[in-house]
Parts: sequence; C-alpha cells; structure tokens
Amino acid sequence: MAYRANQQLREDIWDYRYPSGPSSPLGSLPDDDDKVVSFTRQPAKAPGTTVLSLMQQAADMFEGMENQARETEARAQSLCKSATERLRLAEKQRDASEQARRQLINDFNARLEQMGKAMQRAEKRIVAAEDHALAAEFRAQAAEAQLLKANRELAAIEDMIRKRLV
Repeated sequence: MAYRANQQLREDIWDYRYPSGPSSPLGSLPDDDDKVVSFTRQPAKAPGTTVLSLMQQAADMFEGMENQARETEARAQSLCKSATERLRLAEKQRDASEQARRQLINDFNARLEQMGKAMQRAEKRIVAAEDHALAAEFRAQAAEAQLLKANRELAAIEDMIRKRLV
C-alpha cells in the first residue's frame, strides 16, 4: 500500500513538472495560474488527524524502504546464484583442461621414452656397425700384409728362377 502511495506521489510530481498532452509534441505547458503558489492558509485540521497522517506517511515510507530492500536482496541473491553457477562452470572447464593437459604430457612422455629407447637401439647398432667396420679394416690390413708378403716371396722365387736360368 505504501509503495503504491509513493508511486502515485512520484507520478503526480512528474506530471506536474513535465505535463504531456496530445496537442503539442513537447506536451502542454501549465497555465500561468498553475505556476503561482498560493500562500493562503489551509483550514486547520485536528491535531490527531495531522499526527495520524504523518504516521501513515512515515509507515508508507518505511514500507517502501523495506520493499526496496527486499528487491535489492533478491537481486543480490540472484546475482550470487548466477556468479556461483558461472564459477562452477569455470571450474569444470578448468578441470577438463587440466585433465587434457595431463593426458598430453603423459602422451608426450611416452613418446619421448619410445624415442629414447629407439635412439639407444640405434646407438647400439651404430657401435656394432663401427666394430664390424673396424674388424673388417683389420682383416683388410692383415690381407694386405699377407699380399705384400706373398708378393715378396713371389718376387724372391722369380729372382731365384732367373738366377738359375741365367
């Protein structure tokens, strides 16, 4: 009830300050008589009615303030619920991205491990190939030494044959 009375008072003040009418685009202006404030004394009311009227106005005002406080509290609760829901959603997204990051790291570590093992196998094959090549080189040197020895012996035999034939 107090809210309606306050609202009506606001509308009356608004209508008085900014009158509108269909005749002009800016609204109709108040007559000159409306602009003049009368200082004539109002007939005296009984003191009890004035007090009751003031009490009623105060009660209406307090009721309006309580209604406004309730509306503000309802808006605040709605904002809190909305913020809480957004926070839950953000936490779920964070958890999902964290899980995806962990999975990526695990996959990357597994691949690194596989690559490390493949690299060790390749190194072992390279060492074995180097050993094989070194052994082949030693065999080649030994074969070359035997060839040189055989060539010297052959040359010595040829010299003997020539000396006997000559």
